[in-house]
Amino acid sequence: MADLWNGVVRDQVSIAMPAFFPLGAYLQLKAIPDPQEDWRVRLVAQFALDVAAAHALLGAEATKAALIAVDVPTQYAHWVTPGTCYNSIGYYEVPNARIVYRINGAIRSFGIASMISWRGQWYVVHLGAVLRATTGPGEVDDPATGPGTPAYSSTC
Repeated sequence: MADLWNGVVRDQVSIAMPAFFPLGAYLQLKAIPDPQEDWRVRLVAQFALDVAAAHALLGAEATKAALIAVDVPTQYAHWVTPGTCYNSIGYYEVPNARIVYRINGAIRSFGIASMISWRGQWYVVHLGAVLRATTGPGEVDDPATGPGTPAYSSTC
């Protein structure tokens, strides 16, 4: 999560990528015609847009923002069965974790739409939104004044 945070603060997706669901795992997980292309063109591209949107949310003093916590609502973690969401194998997913930070003395937060566990490690797979109407601009999931409240949502 420190990598994700540093990538957001610096508006550098390359710094945030260690927190992102790895290609090798995605290739094993997805039952779609070209998972490598989907990972690159859809997932990583959306992640980059969302990192930029989160950076914009922090504003001109982004580098002064300090990560306080990442609230992962483990009570919402659930098993996604094979065949769901076009996957060939099952995995654990947790929706709506929250990044809590301080900027200019104020506590604020935004969500991580979805994280997937792979071999005991949690990774971001959708930062701003799971489902999108367009390929347009990045999204920030549920920005809030204060720490915000994780909420349950479905996977896909």
